[in-house]
Amino acid sequence: MTVQINDTGYAKINLALHVRARRADGYHALETLFAFAEDGDQLSARLAPDFSLRMTGPFAEELAADTDNLVLRAARLLAQSIGVSGGLAFTLEKRLPIASGIGGGSADAAAALRLAAQLWGVATETSLLHDIAAQIGADVPSCLRSQSCFGTGTGTELTPVDAGLTGTPILLVNPRQPCPTGPVFKAWDGIDHGPLTPMDWQSGRNDLEAPAQALVPSIGDVLADLRAQPGLCLARMSGSGATCFGIWASLDDRDRAASAIQAAHPNWWILASRLR
Repeated sequence: MTVQINDTGYAKINLALHVRARRADGYHALETLFAFAEDGDQLSARLAPDFSLRMTGPFAEELAADTDNLVLRAARLLAQSIGVSGGLAFTLEKRLPIASGIGGGSADAAAALRLAAQLWGVATETSLLHDIAAQIGADVPSCLRSQSCFGTGTGTELTPVDAGLTGTPILLVNPRQPCPTGPVFKAWDGIDHGPLTPMDWQSGRNDLEAPAQALVPSIGDVLADLRAQPGLCLARMSGSGATCFGIWASLDDRDRAASAIQAAHPNWWILASRLR
């Protein structure tokens, strides 16, 4: 019997994101506090002669199942690194919107690495997986952990952080408009507005919020709706957008906010979850 195993590409949230400088290599020096929702894309895998990817879910049609997909790229890189000759058959249930600032593709690649490592007998807590993750994208190493951590450098240098966030009610809202990362970073004002203190992330900011909102004005509508909800503790944009998040102390307040926003904007994407 062929064994199929499952994992989750947990939605990534940048609780704060400070852009400190543009580096000589063209990347940006960042400071960010990563957190992860309990929910996300669902990925399954089984051993197979070749690599393949089948996609389902509400956002499957928006993601081209080609040979450069991050799931297949991650698995192939690990296979090359450890000398595996066989492949893996993946099925991805795409629940998170594309180009939305919550690490959908990065989270899927990370889940693929975890699944491949398990099926091929590779320890998951190794520098090999981290190095492969960093080759794929700046968010993939944090998604590989899928636990709260402080990211520096381009976001790949990680320090675990226990900020007492587990179980925190969170609401993710996206206006169903893609917000590509490249143009947002290009529109950053180039000003260093100061460092991020991980344990005081509530006083931080997202330096990409203004440039993203200039490119996708509906981000401002999402933030305004979140900030109008009773009991809200904090609302901010995640990553390079367009997904924004609200945090509440009460699950009931969060659920009331979700219902109100969904009723007012039935075309928006909304995910009510908790932090891991």
